[in-house]
Amino acid sequence: MVSFLRTLRSAYRVGIKEWWRQLQYIGDAKSGKFMGKDQFGNRYFENLNPTEELPGRHRWVDYAQHYYNATQVPAEWHAWLSHIRKEPPLEDRVMQNLSPPWKGRWVENLTGTRGAYRSYNTTRPKYEAWEPKVAARGGPSS
Repeated sequence: MVSFLRTLRSAYRVGIKEWWRQLQYIGDAKSGKFMGKDQFGNRYFENLNPTEELPGRHRWVDYAQHYYNATQVPAEWHAWLSHIRKEPPLEDRVMQNLSPPWKGRWVENLTGTRGAYRSYNTTRPKYEAWEPKVAARGGPSS
């Protein structure tokens, strides 16, 4: 449970508008140092004050789209959020040199949306649907 004093302190630090937005979207009032922004517009924060944040919850992401999906976080930032990397990708030389220039942009998982991958099958199906053949009826003979 978040203390009332911490909530007021956060409102003072981030401003009333941002504080209200945080309460609406993440259900918590957090304030911390801005660490960077990714290509999707997600913002990443860190608060190292041990009296304000629980251990392991002092790094967080503020999603640009409020459809919370973990695939919206690129691998470089995921490594930082999960404490695999100490420095954020913008400051970490290893992470900057790790990504080759020919590598494409990170694309989130689009399963269940219109942009989902659909394979194209070129093989003939084993079974074909039966289509009845209708013969013309003979009319009355004269």
